[in-house]
Amino acid sequence: MLSIDEIKQLIELIDESTLDEFELETKDSKIMLKKNKIVATAAISEAPVALPTVQAAPAVEQQAAPQQVETSVTDTNLEVITSPMVGTFYASASPEDSNFVNVGSRVSAQSVVCIVEAMKLFNEITADVDGEIAEILVSSGELVEFGQPLFKVRKK
Repeated sequence: MLSIDEIKQLIELIDESTLDEFELETKDSKIMLKKNKIVATAAISEAPVALPTVQAAPAVEQQAAPQQVETSVTDTNLEVITSPMVGTFYASASPEDSNFVNVGSRVSAQSVVCIVEAMKLFNEITADVDGEIAEILVSSGELVEFGQPLFKVRKK
């Protein structure tokens, strides 16, 4: 039977992959992982085994709530920066540093706007658009999903 640590590693690998589900069967156990669902059955006991949901605790205390300004629903000049992966969002390089960007900050396509940490790897996320930060949609230390909106940028 797989250890809890091995199951956690499998969960992290599936979360970071493009797979929607994964199934592993050995002579004494069967585990099936689906994004946002975990089901395991142990053949030894022939009863479902409930596995704990794994959530990483934020490495830093959550800071102030996301910054927002009024944006028009029909504003077609807004571009959304989304998370390219599952991980922990950080607005600055360290808790002592100032944020990479704030509402009103001007950014270029190469500007680093945040860091998303996944499996102890710190990935710098760039704006990929020229403009001005109109809205910050998440707080530092918050867990983010693949494709989750992080920022709204008013294109220039």
